[in-house]
Amino acid sequence: MTDAKALLVGIDGLRIDDALRPGAASYLAEFLREGSHLPLTMEVPTISGPGWSSLLTGAPHAVHGVFDNSFFGHRLDATVDVLTRAAAAGRSTFAAVSWPPLADPAGPGPVLAFREDDQRAGRHRVVIRDGEVYGYRHADGEIAAFSRLALRDAGPDLSFVYLGEVDEAGHLYGGDSAEYREAMHRVDERLGRLLAEVEARAATRDEDWLVAITTDHGHLDEGGHGGADEVLTRSFLGLRRFGGQTLVESAAPVGPTDVAAILLRHLSL
Repeated sequence: MTDAKALLVGIDGLRIDDALRPGAASYLAEFLREGSHLPLTMEVPTISGPGWSSLLTGAPHAVHGVFDNSFFGHRLDATVDVLTRAAAAGRSTFAAVSWPPLADPAGPGPVLAFREDDQRAGRHRVVIRDGEVYGYRHADGEIAAFSRLALRDAGPDLSFVYLGEVDEAGHLYGGDSAEYREAMHRVDERLGRLLAEVEARAATRDEDWLVAITTDHGHLDEGGHGGADEVLTRSFLGLRRFGGQTLVESAAPVGPTDVAAILLRHLSL
């Protein structure tokens, strides 16, 4: 029986229209050409904390209670993140993030439950690096390297990989800067290596992979986000199958609260 597996890659702060310009992010562009590209509009405020909370739990802002990056007054305990839902059905999971609030129990979240018992039992693995302190270019490099090994050697049933350098460049230099485009290119190279590991597994094992790629918000030309400008709310959900039947998805828009359900549906959960 073919094993169903899924990978969600989150690229923080990506202006998808710019990423699809010729030569900007070739691996992402090819991925979307070969798969499905679904429009996705993020809820305001367009900030990482609330954005990723919705994408990873399937709950809107009003339910998870995250409205900024302080997570003050959050109600994440009223939600169940997508990895934990898969684990409850006996699936193995993996998370690798360069922004600690997503997964570090010592921080203001986390959005993803730490699940120490599952980690000790080998059912869940977490890799956390601090891009805020050490820089996202370095942190993303380590996150991508660990993720490649996990995908190649363990092949978790459901994985989430977060890369933050594009967002950092947007804040420092603006969304219409050469530095932003260079960061986008580097993250795209990391994405390409992750996709190569998935493709290799799917070609040599009886596995049916669904890979999803998304972002939590865009960036203003001068840098920054949080408001309702179209360049900030415009996101996307890219989907592509490896090792299974051809992906058939409509181009109908989806919302951030739909992403978790799409991944779990592929796992028959």
